[in-house]
Amino acid sequence: MNIDPTNPVVALCAAGMAIDGDSDAARRLFEQAWEARQDDYDASIAAHFLARHQPTPEARVQWNAAAAQYAESVTDGRTEEFKASLYLNLADSYFAVGDHADAALALDTARRHLPALTEGGYRTFVERGIAGLQLRLAETDSNASRDDVTGGP
Repeated sequence: MNIDPTNPVVALCAAGMAIDGDSDAARRLFEQAWEARQDDYDASIAAHFLARHQPTPEARVQWNAAAAQYAESVTDGRTEEFKASLYLNLADSYFAVGDHADAALALDTARRHLPALTEGGYRTFVERGIAGLQLRLAETDSNASRDDVTGGP
């Protein structure tokens, strides 16, 4: 990925990621990154990291949705390599709040963005995340269908 480490938002997010075990301090750095954003590219990055440090699943959905929306607004290609991961995170947060329909839609969008990633390494990581969440969705939906038929758990 071509991420400019001198970008102030990127630098703040990198500093937040480097803090091991201090979630509050990391969140403060991600909040500073959000305040320092200059464009939709910066906003997508800051929102992505803020989503990871929210106190509720609903807040994570909001920040992950914002990250994806900002990334979609960038027209010069800088966010193309982020989108598969951003939509995977959005799908996971939808799953966490029980919104399986939107989780499935976000997973489909994540899959459509996979070709922007080069083979191996990070792409494999994202592909595994997509496959794992797809399996969890299928299992949950299967269990729900079984409960409908049997009248309970």
